[in-house]
Amino acid sequence: MTMHLISVTDVKPLLDSRAVHLLDVRLPEELEEAALAGALHVPLHELPGRHGELPRDKPIAVLCHHGVRSQTAARFLDQAGFVDAMSIEGGIDAWSLAIDPTLPRY
Repeated sequence: MTMHLISVTDVKPLLDSRAVHLLDVRLPEELEEAALAGALHVPLHELPGRHGELPRDKPIAVLCHHGVRSQTAARFLDQAGFVDAMSIEGGIDAWSLAIDPTLPRY
């Protein structure tokens, strides 16, 4: 399938039911600001060399700060043969606004 966008409200139940894997492509210092539990962490610049570490048994929802890097990562994963890669629209900032207001914004 082709990379597509998914909203935080649509991805939350998929994450809760573990129907998708969550890949966070932000930098380590960004994870210190705010992070979602259970995410696989591979910074975007490391993805070309590390995508073999990612599971292929479920779709992957990709998270970044605002949704730009996650689109790049999801396109890369699609081209690398992953079944379904989704970019989370608005990133962790949208998650903070719509899902978990206790998560710090930065």
